[in-house]
Amino acid sequence: RKTLSGNNMKKQYSVPLVLFLLGMAITIIGSLFKLMHWPGANIMLTIGMFAEATALISLIVIVFKRIK
Repeated sequence: RKTLSGNNMKKQYSVPLVLFLLGMAITIIGSLFKLMHWPGANIMLTIGMFAEATALISLIVIVFKRIK
């Protein structure tokens, strides 16, 4: 079992966390655009959801690599 220092673990989890929060912010702003019928809502929602999905997949990969 691999043991990682606390600083390295913070770096590992910080990238997916920042990506997830950025995706969430873009998704919320895209939802506002959609409600107000402003142009650009669809692309914002798509980019936000892809960012969130990428962050979750990378976090799952990090956790499974840590378990092994």
